[in-house]
Amino acid sequence: MTEAELEEFLTDHPVLYHMAEAGSWPSIRESGLLSTSALLDLYGVEGAAREAIEAERRPGSVVLESPGLGRAVIRDNRPLNAKRLARALPPDLPVAEWLRLLNGRVFFWLTEERLGRLLGAKLYRDEAHDVLEVEAAALVAAHRKRIELSPINSGVTDPFPAPRGRDTFRPIADYPYAEWRRKRGRRGEPVVELAVLGGVPDVARVVRRVRRMRGDRVERVLWERG
Repeated sequence: MTEAELEEFLTDHPVLYHMAEAGSWPSIRESGLLSTSALLDLYGVEGAAREAIEAERRPGSVVLESPGLGRAVIRDNRPLNAKRLARALPPDLPVAEWLRLLNGRVFFWLTEERLGRLLGAKLYRDEAHDVLEVEAAALVAAHRKRIELSPINSGVTDPFPAPRGRDTFRPIADYPYAEWRRKRGRRGEPVVELAVLGGVPDVARVVRRVRRMRGDRVERVLWERG
């Protein structure tokens, strides 16, 4: 991705979206938006307990608690089907390693349409969520070296598991933006996800608004920059 392409990307997507567990905004504001692996490090989770969270499919959310740190919630990854995922990966990349790759990153949607698909999915439509809206340019300026882009929704395998591998996530400078633009056309999506390695510890500096949402309904605005 050239600097001109990055400018186009930020013009097209000035706001990024992250769907978090309902009630998690206060801890995110205090401690940052951390990846699953970073949270496990912070809370000192090791051994079999860590393996189950980091390298296996999570059918439900996982609550972490510590007297000094309070409460944090790691979301489920129910949309992943392990058998379909295995077929989408190269032979030398086990499912567990792919899940560790995902869990080492925090993900943002580029459009409200993509956010809406997840909020409206059968698995989530009846649940409340804290939706963070982040200023894309500010995030890139602060964390460019740890930002990666993906041309697919890396966290789902239905209805058709798109091929994926270690090169699915590419740094901004290495991302083949023009190639994906040609393949998908002007109305397509040359980028589907933006990921940040480790997370965004200072996310409160780049958040513009946080909404409590259930499906496509906004229940209330939790916080908004003045």
